[in-house]
Amino acid sequence: MKTRFVLIETSHAGNVGGVARAMKVMGFDDLVLVRPRFDNVLRREETLQRSSGAQDVLKNARVVQTLEEALTDMTHWCATAMTPRDFGPPTRTPREHFETLKAEEPQPKGIAFLFGSERFGMTNEDVYRCHVALSIPTNPNFGSLNLASAAQVIAYEWRLRLGGATSYLGADAMKSTAADQASRELADGPAIAGLLAHWEASLVEIGFLDPLAPKKLMPRLQQLFNRAHLSPEEVHILRGVAKHMALKRASKELD
Repeated sequence: MKTRFVLIETSHAGNVGGVARAMKVMGFDDLVLVRPRFDNVLRREETLQRSSGAQDVLKNARVVQTLEEALTDMTHWCATAMTPRDFGPPTRTPREHFETLKAEEPQPKGIAFLFGSERFGMTNEDVYRCHVALSIPTNPNFGSLNLASAAQVIAYEWRLRLGGATSYLGADAMKSTAADQASRELADGPAIAGLLAHWEASLVEIGFLDPLAPKKLMPRLQQLFNRAHLSPEEVHILRGVAKHMALKRASKELD
């Protein structure tokens, strides 16, 4: 299903960059701007800085003059509005509405999420033409969301509805990542025992561990290392830390 984010009369360049970043984080890249305040908004320094590496989304974005142009190829339109309209479409939370889409037949070929200007939000006319008005649950006494923040919430909810990371990485890639983690080499018993002995000696050397009253420190470290599922390389790093703790103490004593 095609997914598009549409910003209508956006006035702050930084928000355009922020929305691009929010989209890319969730695996979306179709951005359309309708009559933005600045004609060159996609190239402004503030936009680029706020995008934080999502310049490819900005490069592919389009600027149009009408909402009709922005909705080309989209068959399901979602307004974003905090206040329900008396004669408008139903108002639902993003998660609630995305659940209802599962049962729709036929499924939409393209879904567009519409965001109004920072100061006025969406006009009644634009909201009325949509299939639903999405309202993000917020503090009733302070419901004002930054444009980029609202886009991030909706992008996240929609990505969950599409199947999470699997939906854009692919099942094979997810299996491959899981397989890599499962096949990761782990340090064996003697390696962990050697690490614990090394740390015990160094902790005694720096005065952190009293060998006459060790209490439960070493068993607790044992459990910590067990939970960490250390690799041989990580054991080597931690032994290096223990070595330098003792060396640091020795050098201070010589001084």
